[in-house]
Amino acid sequence: MNFFSLMTQGGVVSQLVAVLLLAMSVASWVVILWKAWLLHRALGDVARSTAVFWQSVSIEEASQKVAAFDRESLVLPLIDATKLRAIGTLGAAGDRAQQLTRVLRDALHAILHKLQFGQVLLATVGSTAPFVGLLGTVWGIYHALIGIASAGQITIDKVSGPVGEALIMTAAGLAVAIPAVLAYNIFGRHIGRIEADLEGFARDLRELLAGHRG
Repeated sequence: MNFFSLMTQGGVVSQLVAVLLLAMSVASWVVILWKAWLLHRALGDVARSTAVFWQSVSIEEASQKVAAFDRESLVLPLIDATKLRAIGTLGAAGDRAQQLTRVLRDALHAILHKLQFGQVLLATVGSTAPFVGLLGTVWGIYHALIGIASAGQITIDKVSGPVGEALIMTAAGLAVAIPAVLAYNIFGRHIGRIEADLEGFARDLRELLAGHRG
């Protein structure tokens, strides 16, 4: 393998690494911006929706009022779940409290799945992007040194240029990973707060309706 083929192969790999890092960066930033908007609305909506629920005089009135505040549909599915009936099936087995526990648990899981969406991507980007950048750096340095050695005389200026360019890949990997890691941690804290509020509301809702018949 001659000098030009080595440099060409090294350039292709570097380009692939750069494209991969760019794709990871774009994907993570799309998720970051979307989740920041979602959670910002959700934090306020959950508090307002639960407050207006307890200020209502009936479940029907509460559903109508909550629908106006619950823009991300985080509280309303819990209320709607309590209206479900599964007559003649195993879902209808047990007393009213047990039935409410099942439907509220299922509704809560669906809501939390929505809130958790994108967290896996952010965690994956945050943990792998530095290594992808490091791969590009190692590959770039390897082929740069081979090319320099094949060219003949080695001087510091001939080494510093290619090696410095290869090291940019490591910096790029960190630049992609750091925002993803920070966003993952911040969003996780917000999701945990919303989850605690929803679980508390679901528990109170179950206790409220457990003695009702209908």
